[in-house]
Amino acid sequence: MQQLNFPQFSFRFKNSENKISIFDVIRKRFMILQPEEWVRQHCIHYLIDVKKYPKSLINVEKELIVNTLKKRYDIVVFNPNGNIHLIVECKSPSVTIDQNTFDQIAQYNMALNATFLMITNGLNHYYCQMDFKNKKYRFLKDIPDYQV
Repeated sequence: MQQLNFPQFSFRFKNSENKISIFDVIRKRFMILQPEEWVRQHCIHYLIDVKKYPKSLINVEKELIVNTLKKRYDIVVFNPNGNIHLIVECKSPSVTIDQNTFDQIAQYNMALNATFLMITNGLNHYYCQMDFKNKKYRFLKDIPDYQV
């Protein structure tokens, strides 16, 4: 798989029926290794190992309803009180992050009301903090570390 713009992490792999899978520490199962999954797994490890978010507060690939349409978010990090702290949208490294990507995560956030947003294709990362009062977001250099 392609080298990504994340620190080096240790992953578990398995090969079954000529398909390589990577172990997801949140879902606790092996997932077929596709480019977007490669990015998602790096991002999960970044949140856990670098930003120190507890695994128990991280949720991966769950369905949500946006304007009566069923969608799936990539990663959500909860606050201990149950509110959503962060939404992460992962794209394959071959996908250019553009306005459509920001519109997609903004749509998700209309349903989820996260404080922080992260968009990554593994090569480029964008971090935003929501300003709900003025209905916009401001860009950050990084997302905050986990704080108890």
